[in-house]
Amino acid sequence: WPPTLLDIPVWDQRESLSLLWNPSGIRRAVPRICRRLLLISGHPSGNRCLMLGSSTSPAILSLTMTRCSMPHRCSELFHLDTAGWNGGEIGFDTYFSMARGNVSVPAMEMTKWFDTNYHFIVPELGPDVNFSYASHKAVDEYKEAKALGVNTVPVLIGPVSYLLLSKPAKGVEKTFSLLSLLPKILPIYKEVISELKAAGASWIQFDEPTLVLDLDSHKLQAFTAAYDDLESTLSGLNVLIETYFADLTAEAYKTLIGLKGVTAYGLDLVRGAQTLDLVKSNFPKGKYLFAGVVDGRNIWANDLAASFSTLKELEAVVGKENLVVSTSCSLLHTAVDLVNETKLDNEIKSWLAFAAQKVVEVNALAKALAGQKDEAFFSANAAAQASRKSSPRVTNEAVQKAAAALKGSDHRRATNVSARLDAQQKKLNLPILPTTTIGSFPQTLELRRVRREFKANKISEDDYIKAIKEEIKKVVDLQEELDIDVLVHGEPERNDMVEYFGEQLSGFAFTVNGWVQSYGSRCVKPPIIYGDVSRPKPMTVFWSSTAQSMTARPMKGMLTGPVTILNWSFVRNDQPRLTFNDL
Repeated sequence: WPPTLLDIPVWDQRESLSLLWNPSGIRRAVPRICRRLLLISGHPSGNRCLMLGSSTSPAILSLTMTRCSMPHRCSELFHLDTAGWNGGEIGFDTYFSMARGNVSVPAMEMTKWFDTNYHFIVPELGPDVNFSYASHKAVDEYKEAKALGVNTVPVLIGPVSYLLLSKPAKGVEKTFSLLSLLPKILPIYKEVISELKAAGASWIQFDEPTLVLDLDSHKLQAFTAAYDDLESTLSGLNVLIETYFADLTAEAYKTLIGLKGVTAYGLDLVRGAQTLDLVKSNFPKGKYLFAGVVDGRNIWANDLAASFSTLKELEAVVGKENLVVSTSCSLLHTAVDLVNETKLDNEIKSWLAFAAQKVVEVNALAKALAGQKDEAFFSANAAAQASRKSSPRVTNEAVQKAAAALKGSDHRRATNVSARLDAQQKKLNLPILPTTTIGSFPQTLELRRVRREFKANKISEDDYIKAIKEEIKKVVDLQEELDIDVLVHGEPERNDMVEYFGEQLSGFAFTVNGWVQSYGSRCVKPPIIYGDVSRPKPMTVFWSSTAQSMTARPMKGMLTGPVTILNWSFVRNDQPRLTFNDL
């Protein structure tokens, strides 16, 4: 079997989506543009198999449209019957209105995809929902890939995970069992599977990521029931069940390998140490293992020697012909290509691998398993791993000493809440219900221009400070005019709530083009935490004191919290997260 990717990031689709939302004739070409971007991106580097999912919006929303399980409130807006579909084609206006909302209906809820910073649209379901096969998107994309000569495996969110990731619709009791809809939804899966089979698909992947959650026996039984029902329809196809982001419990693993009609299992072996042990102790004979040994969640170069050692152990258990090298999850969660980083420090850059580099790593490991090991590539990787471990830029002795001296009491306040409230009231003398705002005021185009010109050395530091002070004064005056009790300075000096602080801390690095999709066309550029973090100088004192000097009212000091900074950054993978939190 060739090496395999679960999915890849496509930065270029952002522009295509912007065109789509522009009311012009270009919108008809956008879906095709996005699909071709995905296919073209997946074809290089010798990677002969790409899992084809959804390239223009979250996969969950795509499946909601496929099954036409749109909320009743949306059905009314788009003149659909109470079953959710009137027999016509569901177009992109409906598709994106569900995700983004419009003047007549609010958007569906969006929430984080497990513990990542990616988001998905949450389906709204109830006992009266009737599923219908309303969108042939998965089949159309497979056919287009095939026409382009690209070998893809169609990917669908599995039926049980789709239901478990949904929520009861408005007006439906919170106690409603979403899994009770399984008999209604499985016929739609059968239609999609049959159509993909007729189109020539030989493999199909079902993502069942909820298997990594703490599921009770009733929910685990739902997986067994679902694939029992689908078994005859899946006959003649190779079926891959993919999980990711965490370990499987022993019971979940037992359920997974017992599913009928399944040919292969995809497992996250980066975050799944326990899963690895379960595989070694019991793996079904004759089945394929898609071994996710290349991290899809982070931007660090893979330790090829360690991964190759793991793969050799698995080869002895699974068999050489049944072992497939893969990523731990979709590469959607990492940046696109390290070659675009022209300003990144060369030493730090040698420690990194973005999506394009991870494709190369997957292929290098697969070739090594096939007896075609690229010794030069493996040696360069080993040198980079050694450089990172020994670099003085990674370890700061002062930080290590301070972290080692931490006691349990250091994690708790010295005074209780009531004492702090008393002190605050004596100091500030606030009314019973004081008013304030969160902190950040809108970043105007003029403000962005000033910051951009300052970074490009087109204006002096004095001119920049003057412009920021003027903006703070406007914000302070506005709040006083509105009679706000506790003021904020508006944060005009901050380009981003995480990046701004990271730029003032040691141990952080920043990319120029390290964009990662958060949802739709929204992308973020996470900082990289490569070493022990320290604060060389005060970060907020100058601007906070400047703002306070403009008013007699209390001025809040504002910091992005450490948990948010950690969760919105690419963090180190060379030490336990708990240790890193203390550092």
